[in-house]
Amino acid sequence: MKWLAFVLLLVNLALWFYGDSFVPGRVAMVLEQQSLPRVADLKADASGDLEEQSLEQPLSSQSRLGEIHPVNPVDPVEPLVVASEPVPQTYCIRLGWFESAEAARAAYLSLGSPGLAHEVRQEERELSPLHWVIIPPQPDDRALALFSDLQRRGIDSYLVRRGENKNAISLGLFESRQAAEMVLEEKKRQNLNAILANFPRNQISYALVFEDELMPDSGAVKAAESDYANNFDLVEIRRCEGVATDPENP
Repeated sequence: MKWLAFVLLLVNLALWFYGDSFVPGRVAMVLEQQSLPRVADLKADASGDLEEQSLEQPLSSQSRLGEIHPVNPVDPVEPLVVASEPVPQTYCIRLGWFESAEAARAAYLSLGSPGLAHEVRQEERELSPLHWVIIPPQPDDRALALFSDLQRRGIDSYLVRRGENKNAISLGLFESRQAAEMVLEEKKRQNLNAILANFPRNQISYALVFEDELMPDSGAVKAAESDYANNFDLVEIRRCEGVATDPENP
């Protein structure tokens, strides 16, 4: 048995040292028609793999990337608010009173012909009644005789010849009631049967009306009213409702 084991060991050693001589040389098995891959093909494949990997990437990972690197939203641009400039408004101005249309036109020229158009209006206005000291109406003959006696005595008087107070004798018209009462007391001391009455009166006057552009809410209207009030008894300033008439109207 010892010899058999020794022989097997020798055989193994011989196969270990001389086994390669019995095997054909190691030659790479390459087909004649096979060609080496190009670098471009390798890159294309690599990019394709990357694209496939990106497509295969889970949506959850993409959303996580978006959360890690958020994009700042652009702040909304506020619209530019431009303050509107105030616009002048057309006002109708009425000034009075004038004794004639010519006087009203002259006043318009003296103001520098303001406004867009103007007219002169003739108006009958009711004035405050006067205080009238009179001797009441009498029959024609008695009224005429008394009037002649007053004239002879130098008393200022006037015989009314028409109207509801016909044949009355006027002893004076007064705007002040106090002045009228003083004259009344004097005539009574002269034994004249005088009384105090109201004398209604209307007067034909002329007003000047024209348009002018004023800036509202700027104090221009009040300033114009104050300025005109220094020269005219009547001052009216309001926004126009229509167009002023032809300036040639009387």
